[in-house]
Amino acid sequence: MHAAPEPAHDAPRSTGPTGAEAAAEPAEPESAWIRRFAEAEDNFHGWRERRGRKRGLQPVVLPYSGYGGDGWARVLCRVLLIRAGRDLRNPEKAVRGWRSFTSIPVAEAVVTVTAGGVEHVLHADRGGVVDADIPVDLPPGRHTITIRPEGGEAVEAQVTIIDPDARIGLLSDIDDTVMVTALPRPFIAAWNTFVLNEHARQPVPGMSVLYERLVREHPNGPIVYLSTGAWNVAPTLDRFLGRHLYPGGTLLLTDWGPTRERLFRSGQDHKKASLERLAREFPDLKWVLVGDDGQHDPELYRAFADAHPQNVAAVAIRQLSPGEAVLAGGRTREDAPIGPGAPWVKAPDGAGLAEELVRVGVLSGPARD
Repeated sequence: MHAAPEPAHDAPRSTGPTGAEAAAEPAEPESAWIRRFAEAEDNFHGWRERRGRKRGLQPVVLPYSGYGGDGWARVLCRVLLIRAGRDLRNPEKAVRGWRSFTSIPVAEAVVTVTAGGVEHVLHADRGGVVDADIPVDLPPGRHTITIRPEGGEAVEAQVTIIDPDARIGLLSDIDDTVMVTALPRPFIAAWNTFVLNEHARQPVPGMSVLYERLVREHPNGPIVYLSTGAWNVAPTLDRFLGRHLYPGGTLLLTDWGPTRERLFRSGQDHKKASLERLAREFPDLKWVLVGDDGQHDPELYRAFADAHPQNVAAVAIRQLSPGEAVLAGGRTREDAPIGPGAPWVKAPDGAGLAEELVRVGVLSGPARD
């Protein structure tokens, strides 16, 4: 099932040319100031890190669930500095809520990953995020690996090696698909992100039941939650998904802030790149793509289905209520494609989508338990 993985992203990212090299580089006028802004952010975080270490802050790894295939695994985590005395062996309790945004990321942090009895040295990016493929010899199923930051304590993380016989995977958007967030409204997004916790967020009715049915009828496939949210909210999202009985899977999030090409990262580019990567990693797998009609999910899924028709089992779009659509800035006008190809279904909740997926043959009947 698995194609050859991309080279591991375990080398520190360059911070860009400086000094004479920068002067000699034919910088584009429209992006030079953006690069300077990114360098200023790097310098600020570097100053915070140096100051934090002098104050005795210690590195801690926030582990995220990864996945893999035959001979490889994708490791995901983030390295932060936190105050000594917190439970470093339980980082999700040590870094919660607003602390995840005020904690200091360790740029280009070095971590040692132990998987299958073999150690691998990996490097974080400029935001402290490690996202790397490692060679492993593990059978299909869920496995525990350990991740130890330089100068810190080891923590455990989960990786799921996908069975090569699996044929159906689940990929789901998060905002307004599994939870009601009204994310496009800046003030509500800030309130949900910085103030509220997972107890105050509302699940979309019936979606967790739908996902459990998909997993039960198509076992051993990967489960991926793809969002434009920042890695800072990963612990909160994990707790929300567990509390509302969504099947466990891999979170693929992004980062906020400038790059050397643009002032803000593109959430749509992040989703598109993630889908393309999954298609390369699992060329024989078909995905059930679940999203909502309040942002760009239908447009994104249609482009992916056109480019990779062999990798799409179905597209399921949750229709927002009129009030949700207003908060989301309207509905997409993207209609289901006409003609051959993967079926597209629409409904306002998980129960309705289940009925539609039964109708097109992705789920077996009856629609309701």
